[in-house]
Amino acid sequence: MNYLYLILLWALFYALHSILAAGKLKRILKEKLGQAYKWYRLFYSLFSLFLFILLVLFTLKIPPQPVFYPEGLAEYFGYMLAAFGTIIMVQSSKAWSLSKFIGLKPQDDSKSEHLIVSGWYKRIRHPLYAGLVLIFIGYFLVSGTYTSLVHLGCLIIYLPIGIYFEEKNLIAQFGQDYLNYRKEVPAIIPKFRR
Repeated sequence: MNYLYLILLWALFYALHSILAAGKLKRILKEKLGQAYKWYRLFYSLFSLFLFILLVLFTLKIPPQPVFYPEGLAEYFGYMLAAFGTIIMVQSSKAWSLSKFIGLKPQDDSKSEHLIVSGWYKRIRHPLYAGLVLIFIGYFLVSGTYTSLVHLGCLIIYLPIGIYFEEKNLIAQFGQDYLNYRKEVPAIIPKFRR
């Protein structure tokens, strides 16, 4: 039963993530909130952090039940994947302002932002998602529990939905530039060119 609750918590987390990041909701809130809208990103970040902390606390209450017992190569490979995922996320986050991303700096007019196509964004459109996938796979290989498998499964199921909604916002913001970029660069698995 704990796993069902965990799946429902992830579903709530991801649904709220997509709803609160939706362009249509943002336009409505911008109109309704006026000047106060500049703090919406900070509210969104704090609310997401709160939900994530609830998820972590609930996860810690679930007794670990092994799918397999990690040892040797699987465990080593898990640590390597998680480390590589973290590196991808940290390096790709250097392309944008973390304080702006979190909402500590109020949002400027989105027209002043530019489409980032360098660094990891030259290889994949969603390096943060790619890094998360590697971290979650690594976590599963290191822990070998059903809980970590549920975390990974929920992320894999959500990815196409999250990418769809995120790209709708990016197309609305950057138009043809983003459509051209999307044709050239894969979503989360890089192409190896000859």
